[in-house]
Amino acid sequence: MTNPADKAPGRRRQASWTQDPEGVRRGILEAARAAFVENGLSGARVDDIAAKTATSKRMIYYYFGDKEGLYRAVLESMYDRIRRFERSLDLDALPPEEAMTRLTEATFDYHIGNPDFVRMVMVENVHHARHLKASRTIARLNSSVVAVTRGIYERGVAAGLFRAGLEPLDISLTISALSIYNVSHRATVGQVFDYDMCAPDALARRRSMTVAAILGMLRR
Repeated sequence: MTNPADKAPGRRRQASWTQDPEGVRRGILEAARAAFVENGLSGARVDDIAAKTATSKRMIYYYFGDKEGLYRAVLESMYDRIRRFERSLDLDALPPEEAMTRLTEATFDYHIGNPDFVRMVMVENVHHARHLKASRTIARLNSSVVAVTRGIYERGVAAGLFRAGLEPLDISLTISALSIYNVSHRATVGQVFDYDMCAPDALARRRSMTVAAILGMLRR
């Protein structure tokens, strides 16, 4: 006969934690991501995050220390995801111009498809990047995108396709800026100009213009 106590929320949460601790951790991060994107760091409540997961507020603190530790872990998971995506593109196998085009298009598409990442970056800018500064993981992760850009750029220079003297970080930041803007300023641009930057036809135009801008900056 089933013990009624086994059906209690606390008992179910304990079973989930002991049987699949990594699954519980992923669930916490997913619920926390949604809360931080919607409400920012100060507005998100750990009680609400716990209520949407198979765990408790105390267990969240066990995993992440405090709310800021949870917020930092969400940032780390989101940066890890985009950096892994970039490394999966296999750009070394492509000629330099094609590789830079692919990197630019993929970066553009990633930000459009992952608006929560853009919003988390915006939230962190409100906090003057102090949580990024506290994370050695993110500093290590973000070095990879500059290395990818540098590899393509240096191959292009060596082949006589790209002009010398540019800084790979500036190239990477320009790609990122042109990609992020469509998400970060969609609401204000829509209100001011009655123009939806994320409408399919607008996205196609801006994607093409972004590639043209990057290649125009690089070509000799």
